[in-house]
Amino acid sequence: MGKSRGALSPAVGWVRRQPPKVKAFLAVVAGMAALVILRFIVHDHDSLFVVAEACHAIGISVLIYKLTKGRTCAGLSLKSQELTALFLAVRLYCSFVMEYDIHTLLDTATLATTLWVIYMFRFKLRSSYMDDQDNFAMHYVVIPCAILALLIHPSTTHNIVNRISWAFCVYMEAVSVLPQLRLMQNTKIVEPFTAHYVFALGVARFLSCAHWVLQVVDTRGRLLTALGYGLWPSMVLLAEIVQTFILADFCYYYVKSLVDGQLVLRLPSGVV
Repeated sequence: MGKSRGALSPAVGWVRRQPPKVKAFLAVVAGMAALVILRFIVHDHDSLFVVAEACHAIGISVLIYKLTKGRTCAGLSLKSQELTALFLAVRLYCSFVMEYDIHTLLDTATLATTLWVIYMFRFKLRSSYMDDQDNFAMHYVVIPCAILALLIHPSTTHNIVNRISWAFCVYMEAVSVLPQLRLMQNTKIVEPFTAHYVFALGVARFLSCAHWVLQVVDTRGRLLTALGYGLWPSMVLLAEIVQTFILADFCYYYVKSLVDGQLVLRLPSGVV
């Protein structure tokens, strides 16, 4: 372990010294390389979505452990949890009226867990909540997502309200983690369980994005036309990519802290 860490440290140090544009380019190259590798080693790309759901479940389990065993919500964003509950509630409504399937059950379990987390924040662990650091204005994402959903939504035969609602939850999911990243940027120091939770979300988002991208490649674009017409199919794929890149910078510093043997993650300015 020590030898591998020593071998990786020069590479990590070189990346860290590069300007932001070079880091962004390297992140894109690394992401594309990972997609190519996944395409050849994973024959059933639908399994990527299952693994993504599993990673999300692991992240939620870490969150529950932190709240129940640690008896603290320090370092966690209540606003991110509320945004998550919002898009899950809207997505559940859409699932029940549009396409009820196994994901409806998974979303029900996730929503129940998220509501429990919000309850713990507000009533059981309020004294440890970092209210002054959790200062992301939610209307900065809710209103733009609502406007975007009004303008760009599925072109299916479903009721217009249902189609707009579905688009809203897709856009909201892409940016719901922003308050959590802002809180971590404000505090600069992220304790292990919070870091594990956010990293699990990042891995889940990357695998979900990889699932969509590889499906589009394998069907030679036919998957996009199956989602509808106009800008909506491209926006679905773009939302997946946005979610991945929002968390990519954090995941880089998370891996770097593991390589350096640091238990506590320290974020530099400008990560979020």
